[in-house]
Amino acid sequence: MSPALDRAARDHGARVRAALAAQFRDLDIAEDAFAEACARAVAAWAIEAPRDPAAWLYRVAERAALDMVRRRAVRSGASLPDPELPLSPEEELMADTRLIPDERLKLIFICCHPAIHPEARAALTLKLVCGLSTPEIARTFLLPEPTLAQRLVRAKHKIARAGVPFEVPSRDAWPERLDAVLSTIEIAYAKAHEDAGGSGRHAGYAYEMLGITATLATLAPGEPEVLALAATVRFAEARRPARVDTEGVMVPLDQQDPADWDTALIVEARAFLARALSAGAPGRRALQALIHAEWCARASLAGPAPWRSVLVLYDALLALRDDAIVRLNRAVALAQVAGPETALEEVDALDAPGLADFLPYHAVRADLLARVGLTEAAREAYDATLTLSPERAERSWLESRRAALED
Repeated sequence: MSPALDRAARDHGARVRAALAAQFRDLDIAEDAFAEACARAVAAWAIEAPRDPAAWLYRVAERAALDMVRRRAVRSGASLPDPELPLSPEEELMADTRLIPDERLKLIFICCHPAIHPEARAALTLKLVCGLSTPEIARTFLLPEPTLAQRLVRAKHKIARAGVPFEVPSRDAWPERLDAVLSTIEIAYAKAHEDAGGSGRHAGYAYEMLGITATLATLAPGEPEVLALAATVRFAEARRPARVDTEGVMVPLDQQDPADWDTALIVEARAFLARALSAGAPGRRALQALIHAEWCARASLAGPAPWRSVLVLYDALLALRDDAIVRLNRAVALAQVAGPETALEEVDALDAPGLADFLPYHAVRADLLARVGLTEAAREAYDATLTLSPERAERSWLESRRAALED
């Protein structure tokens, strides 16, 4: 795949897939047609790249999808009306700049329909809307890949059999879908956030999730969890300018210079958080936003890092959501407050399927092992992180940490 095609698929794939799904009312066709368009682009773009790659992919995928629908109709013996799309030459595609409908939020709500098993909702959305691969999603949910693949197939069949309408539901249908919608957005943003340098294939999610959370906050201005998530995305994204050094190496949060953070985004985040907190006791997403707010309140590197208050907030979060990922994040703060030995005991006590393929688990454990003097075990843990395909900035940082153990 050429760099231009890779960038176009990464930046526009979600929008194209969502538009196809809304148009053809079939999730498999949307996926297959987009894949077909990318395959055709490999040959066509080698000769001449289109002026508008996104429009090209959309129009070619649209035609591929129509061909698939026709073939299905032929196989089933059904008759179809004349195609609405004229067959035009390649030159017409090159000049086609019609806007692609942005149906992503609609598709997120469809995938999070209550007819879909709760454990499959976010996974299906991440695959269709965000374009994550099945192995990537399996690692995110700490699940074996075959298990996740079976859930995805069942979820798509369920949508087809249930005749789920391809539209954003009315507000009275939101409560049963909203948590899954927000969880999906959280995970999609997390994929962008784990790439400090913004050079990987999921980097575009950061900008997209800023837009989607703003849209949701407009549609649901009284939902504290929606507002809290909008705050979290902005707090986290505000720190991006300080997340890599001049050499492109990741900079840990407590070593970032607050002077480099985006103050406008922080102001916007605080406004969302204040509206979320005005609704009453904070929910789990408000607590997560408060953790980010503690960090973004740091005035300078000379000031103390807010480890103690962050640990208190993680304890409160644990009371609402007790899982391996929250405990792992809490262990980072615990190490600063109670010492690395205590934190290492908690990390080693974690028990969840899929942790062996979860990069942050090995990274946190490697740091703790190094700090308690278990150097060889720390090297092995860093080696484990490097086998899990970290992004460029993270890889450089992990390699530097491992190299420091050789001194």
